[in-house]
Amino acid sequence: MSHDGVGLRAVMRSVAFLTAGALAVPALAACSADEEVAKPLAAQDIAPATRDRIADGGTLRWAVDAVPQTLNTFQADADAGTSRIAGAVLPALYRLDSNGTPQLNPAYLESAKIVETEPQQVVLYKLNQQAVWSDGREIGAADFAAQWRALSGKDSAYWTARNAGYDRIEKIERGKSNLEVRVTFSRPYADWKSLFSPLYPKDVMGTADAFNDGARTKLQATAGPFTLQKIDHKSGEVLLTRNPRWWGRPAKLSEIALIAVPRDKRAEALAADKVDLAEIDPEEAGRITLAARDTGTAPQQGSGTAPLQGAGSALPPAKALRSWAVAHGSDARAASDEIKARKQQRTAIATYARQQTSLSDFVVRKSLEPAYTQLALNGSEGPLADERVRRAVARAINRDELAQAVLGPLGLPAVPVGSHLALSGQPDYADNSGALGGQDTKEAQALLADAGWVPGGPVNEQQQQQQKKDKDKAAGPEGKKADSDGKKADSDANPDDGTFIVGEDDKNGEADRDKKEPKDEKHGNNEKQHADGEAGKHLDGRQYAPKDNRQGGAPGAYAPKGTAAPAGAAAGALAKDGKALTLRFVLPSGPGSDSLRTVADQISRMLERIGIRTETSRVPDASYFKDHIASGQYDLALYSWPASAFPATDARPIYAKPVPAADGSLAVEQNYTRVGTDQVDQLFDQAIATLDEDESRSLVRKADARIWAAAGSIPLYQRPQLMATRLNLANAGAFGFQTPLYEDMGFLKKGVQGGTATEKDR
Repeated sequence: MSHDGVGLRAVMRSVAFLTAGALAVPALAACSADEEVAKPLAAQDIAPATRDRIADGGTLRWAVDAVPQTLNTFQADADAGTSRIAGAVLPALYRLDSNGTPQLNPAYLESAKIVETEPQQVVLYKLNQQAVWSDGREIGAADFAAQWRALSGKDSAYWTARNAGYDRIEKIERGKSNLEVRVTFSRPYADWKSLFSPLYPKDVMGTADAFNDGARTKLQATAGPFTLQKIDHKSGEVLLTRNPRWWGRPAKLSEIALIAVPRDKRAEALAADKVDLAEIDPEEAGRITLAARDTGTAPQQGSGTAPLQGAGSALPPAKALRSWAVAHGSDARAASDEIKARKQQRTAIATYARQQTSLSDFVVRKSLEPAYTQLALNGSEGPLADERVRRAVARAINRDELAQAVLGPLGLPAVPVGSHLALSGQPDYADNSGALGGQDTKEAQALLADAGWVPGGPVNEQQQQQQKKDKDKAAGPEGKKADSDGKKADSDANPDDGTFIVGEDDKNGEADRDKKEPKDEKHGNNEKQHADGEAGKHLDGRQYAPKDNRQGGAPGAYAPKGTAAPAGAAAGALAKDGKALTLRFVLPSGPGSDSLRTVADQISRMLERIGIRTETSRVPDASYFKDHIASGQYDLALYSWPASAFPATDARPIYAKPVPAADGSLAVEQNYTRVGTDQVDQLFDQAIATLDEDESRSLVRKADARIWAAAGSIPLYQRPQLMATRLNLANAGAFGFQTPLYEDMGFLKKGVQGGTATEKDR
């Protein structure tokens, strides 16, 4: 998951209210497994080139968010960087194709198949006889057995983040030769292809110490086209070099350097020739597109023209005239300050122009990331504990409009996601949103009325003020800090860093917000997570109401201290039992969150139309998940989940019904919405134990229909994937579903035209 980042298999759990079990069977039938599988909405964009067109040698400098804290993908703090390194240096028995379907990797396997189903499932792996570790030892059954024992969950000395699938293995043994591995399962396991990818050497998995600590910073042996040369946290770089013992197609690149570059510094890093490949935000993509279009026409300092956007944009005429007047006025101090500011602006213009010239060496490769952004509805408490209210929220939202707002400006297909468990193009995908229903304002209002929320209901002022005091008290020291931050934001005319309410008759407040938000949007960068950014968020989870008295603030639930509570609900607003229907909308505030803000604002306006107010809190990224999402301190939230080729295994903990823990609390795996049903759990259990692929796929689709019906989360859109790549870089960019082929990446030979950007690319 990401806010637009956590690996899909590191798991937790949740709670259900008003199950969807009463729904009619036809609504849950989902789609037939015999239906033709849809194509991915967007193809991958990697500037494909045959190997004979690519030069031998060179270093690819690839921007990453941070140097990973561990090289062990099975540990809780593994991240996207961990997975990227593993993909280049360790065996993966299966790789994903352009449709996100696992395909046998011939570099390691000659074959893999189920050879027995009764009395037990047995899978026979036949290994590529050339496959060896970098220390010269053959890859074999001992490596498989060591990884199974480490991840089986039977030895608590191993600090593992997940053991799904490995806990179903009964034994692993050598086959007829060293090149055969027989895996016998104690229970049928449909997703057996998910196992042993990546595969670590027995030296890593053989002891708890090696697993827990040794594999965090080094790997004694590798078996991929590249090997790990060094990892340097101080300089923020990981260096991968060609593996001299690699038996497959030789790597075209001599080295791959993974360089830590913050998201909001990537345009600068690209322009400064520090990286060749970087995931970027829409704003940076716009700069690169502009640079490509205006190659050779970038304005020079003093030329009388200025760049069209960014730090070097010209002053409007009125401000330019004022600046001249101040600089030549009688106030010597003001004149000095103005002259200094004008000099800084000229420097910024020159810097921007130089950067734009350098950025013309890059092109934006774009596709859709194998991840989707969802609206999460916390069903553990408050109004959303009522399934009718959750369904009303879902029916009020126009998902087409939200997808268009995010993807349309980027030229990507603006199609809402129709499944929680797969994306268009994957075999398990089917649009099951009909189990909940599309946007329908009248139906949403009827659901709210049935739940007892009526327009103009009385609001208990004393009750709501006490509720606010309780929240302020529960917030603790961090809540106070957040409040002071909110005051600072208010004094700076920056409401996006604080809290405001949408849904009351507050015309002045809305006008102020419309004027101020563009200023705030300059401070944050554009979207992204893995989640989700990938996904992948601070403030104490119990602190949602600021203590300062904001001008233009709306009275009512969670209102700033000092504002008058209304005698009755505002026109169109809903209330029940003395409480206004107000939902806490929590968002991350850091770089990459602009798109989420846009989506959240649109959702708030959609909910306002049916009488639901939203109180938006923007909190620092660092604890967005830990202190808010994972702890359940929100009503509405936006974050992303990655798609999986094995949804029966990977998605179950996200949607599992909660179970009481030993201490009386509810065990929440990754079901952060805290909504689950027995039927969904049963369908997942059946799908994972069914070895017939068509039947398993049908069960997964039925589970998805049930998840839609419960209205705990609403998939919105597939996340955009924007990659800045050097013009002569081939077989790299926006990979979409497909596993990167590190050995085929490289720079085109001089004179080769195949990888240069076309007008369409730009």
